[in-house]
Formats: sequence, C-alpha cells, structure tokens
Amino acid sequence: MARYIGPVCRLCRRERTKLFLKGDRCNSLKCPVGGDATERRVRAYPPGEHGRDRMRQGSEYLVQLREKQKARRIYGVLERQFRKVYEEASRQPGIAGENLLRILESRLDNIVFRVGWGASRAQARQLVRHGHVLVNGRRITIPSYRVRPSDQVELTPQARELTMIRQNLDTLDRALPGWLEASPERFGVTVLGLPVRDQIDEAIKEQLIIELYSK
Repeated sequence: MARYIGPVCRLCRRERTKLFLKGDRCNSLKCPVGGDATERRVRAYPPGEHGRDRMRQGSEYLVQLREKQKARRIYGVLERQFRKVYEEASRQPGIAGENLLRILESRLDNIVFRVGWGASRAQARQLVRHGHVLVNGRRITIPSYRVRPSDQVELTPQARELTMIRQNLDTLDRALPGWLEASPERFGVTVLGLPVRDQIDEAIKEQLIIELYSK
C-alpha cells in the first residue's frame, strides 16, 4: 500500500502552516512551524536547499497547487486517490468543492480522528488498519471506507482497553462536529448525516482546488 513515510514536519514547513500531522507535538515548542520564536530557532521558509527562494510570491497556478497539496496532506491522501475524489465530486450534483470536502470528511479514518480516538489522522489510519474499528458491527480495515448517514462506528471491546485510546480521550480537547453524535462512554459514534461546508473546520479554499483540476 502506497503511503508517505518521510518526515511530516517537512510537509508543514512546505505549506507554511500547521497541518497538525503529529498530534500533541504540533502544539508544543518542538513544532518547526509557529510557536515561541524566543525558545528555539524558527525556520519560516520551506524545506530544501532552495527553500528561501520559494518565499517569493507565486503565480496563480502555484497558489492553486499549494492549496491542493495542503488539502491532500491534511487528509493523508496520495495524488492518484485525490484526483479520483475530485472526479467523483465533480460528477455529483451541487458545488464540486463542497462535495470534495464532504467525501474526504466521510472517510472512516477521519471519523476516528474527529471523535478523538486517534491523536492524528495517521494514528487513526493505523487503528483502522489494525482492525480496531467496527461499522454497524462489522470490522472494517480500509481507512478510505466512506460512512453513510445512520451508520454506527465503534471501537472493538479489545480496543477500548488500549492505553493509547484512553489517553487520547482523556487529554485531547477536540470538539465533535455537529454531524456526529458520540455515545456517553465515547467508544461509539453515530453518523447523523453528511457534513455541510459550515461543519468542516479545515482552513481549505476548495474553489482553488477545483480551478486547478478544471484547467
């Protein structure tokens, strides 16, 4: 299975914004993007030998490309898969950009991240791949599996005892979006409906992505 295995902090530096790819580390002083400049050396330029040269104002195409790369990296989707998501979103009725974000948000690994079982989407994908998540009582090991309204997503009994998951539930201050409803013990969640744009809090300008792929 193809996946990115390089340093994820490099991706945040490339996009010059926090993508929150490493959980708690992104909120600490160790994060190379943002934080207190008096505590450490801040590298506000993109990575690589020519990182400082990339600080220049880019073209319209570059702005659109960077927005697409940012969205792709936030959700942990590779290029070929992301293009397929765009093609499906463009065929659906309604606004293509909102359809694209809705498809990405309805991924099972994103649900696991949103409910707070995983500190990051990468950790959430690992929980799904290892068989710790059930959908309507059936074990699903595909992170890109898309949930539907009224689906019941829950942890397996064995996963509920994992120290990592209990620690995440106790320490992560993550608000559950309105299109999801968690059980009282927070080991299960009900999909009330697919999200609308106002319920997606990611700072993504989806129209730029549509313009890029429409060329």
